[in-house]
Amino acid sequence: MIQLSGKQFDQTDLWPPGSMDATIVQSLMDDPETHSYDSMEELQFELTFRKNIISSAELMSQGEARFETFAGSVGNPDYWGMTTRGAFQLRDDAEPAAAIQDIFKNSSLYAYECATAMIMIYYHAALMTIGEKLFNQLFENLYLYSWHTDVDLGVQSLLTKHLIPGDVAYFNNPDYHPETPWWRGENAIVMGDGMYFGHGIGIKTAQEIIDFLNSVRQPDSTTPAALINLVARPSIKHLYELSKLPRGFNRGYKAQHFIIHHNKTSISFYRYLCYLYKPYYR
Repeated sequence: MIQLSGKQFDQTDLWPPGSMDATIVQSLMDDPETHSYDSMEELQFELTFRKNIISSAELMSQGEARFETFAGSVGNPDYWGMTTRGAFQLRDDAEPAAAIQDIFKNSSLYAYECATAMIMIYYHAALMTIGEKLFNQLFENLYLYSWHTDVDLGVQSLLTKHLIPGDVAYFNNPDYHPETPWWRGENAIVMGDGMYFGHGIGIKTAQEIIDFLNSVRQPDSTTPAALINLVARPSIKHLYELSKLPRGFNRGYKAQHFIIHHNKTSISFYRYLCYLYKPYYR
């Protein structure tokens, strides 16, 4: 459900019927969990961000970037240095906004795996939502590898069956063929109307993605691929709050997440978090 200024919100007639705004609002209202906003402006910011996620996914799907393992990842050297781990390190002389835009503008120069693709889409959507100036200020040291993100993007893992357009869903393939471990699963943007975008697969229905993953299982497999109840979402509320700060603000030092180089293609964000926090639970 939606709470606006502490009260339940159920007005869907503020947006054109059938529009993506109306679809997202309805999905937020149908969620058993509560989505709270202090103002209509904050709610509209979330709708805009989620629509931009979908637009970014559509743009990536129309591009020429190849699906690759970390070892085969490549980027435009004008903006990115490629590490030996297959990560994209922003060049010191490159602006973050221009580098992210280049991934989509010059897509034929890029190759990457599906978790990294999801983060690229989230950064691109953030850029379209908050503008170049703030984006460059917040994300000046971009490092793209699997699910690693800047703390201000604030990606979260949630256990839920309820998918909202703009979420990243995960299709698990437990019996993937050992010769093609990159099909252990597929991260996919929830596009709305029952469609999903997964890098390397394209925009498909859930069943089409499951059918494909089933086709690349071990020959003697008895466990089919499935859409599981885990989603990843950026912290849109946090970005909204940052967007309201005075321009030119300086928070000083910003601590970042550790980077876990696991070399396992196409893992879920939840699994990445397990790798990230494993040292703390030994």
